[in-house]
Formats: sequence, structure tokens, C-alpha cells
Amino acid sequence: MPGETQARPRRERTSPCIGVCSTTFGDLVCRGCKRFAHEVVDWNGYEPDQRLAIWRRLAELRDASVGGFLSVVDPDALQAAATRLHIVPVPEQSLLTLAYETLRRTRGAPDFGALGLATSAAGAAVPPAQLFATISREFLTRSTAAYERNFRIPAE
Repeated sequence: MPGETQARPRRERTSPCIGVCSTTFGDLVCRGCKRFAHEVVDWNGYEPDQRLAIWRRLAELRDASVGGFLSVVDPDALQAAATRLHIVPVPEQSLLTLAYETLRRTRGAPDFGALGLATSAAGAAVPPAQLFATISREFLTRSTAAYERNFRIPAE
């Protein structure tokens, strides 16, 4: 019908890359997607089970980072906010991962209550406009620690 718009089919992300790669500058852990440098380089050659293992590690580290600062108190409000922000759901995605993606798109001074989120004591100590950056730094710290634990090489 004229004037109607058709919804585009949604695709699952094929890579954790967010287009902010720091491995080209020598980082052993990417500041953007938090993968190890060799995973960034070898991603297209990995088998599906290898990619899945990386996705799962990233999800675990991201969720632990988010969970230190926030909790989901209203999953329906969070889902509604994600839909309004055109966040594509990913199979097996946790609510904490959805919170991370929602915060990424609502930087500034997000209304946590409207997003179905509540801050923990650690989260309340951070200005709302800086919370996403703080969580992202924690995620990078955890990814760097995982790299160092697995490869026994300090990531600088």
C-alpha cells in the first residue's frame, strides 16, 4: 500500500566488532569489542563453535561488569526501551547485556527507572552521564585480566 513502510528483516550480528578497534594501535585487547587481538585478526577463519565460545566469554565479562553497577528491576520496561532504540535482540542475550546495549545508545543522563534499571551502591556513586563509560572500562579491565590469565602475558 502507498505510504506504508515495510519492516526490514533483522539480522544477527556476525561479529562483536563495534568499529572502534584499538588492536591496530598495538593493544592486545580491543578497547571497542574487548576481544583479544588474535581473535580480531583470525575471526573470519574461526569455526562456529570457536566464535560462540568468544561470544559467550564476552557476554559473561560484560554481564559481570554491568551487574556491578546496575540491576534490571523491570524487564518489560527494558525490553520496551530496547525496541524503541531499535536494538536487535540476539539469541541467548541476557537482560544485563540488553541493559549494556541500551545504555550505549542512551548516553548522557539516562533515566534508569524508565529503562527498567536500578543502580547499585557502586553505580549510584558514578554520575549517570559517566556510568556507561565506567562500565565499559570495567569490561575492558575484565577482558584484559582474562587475556593475562590465559596467556600469562601482561596486556598493555
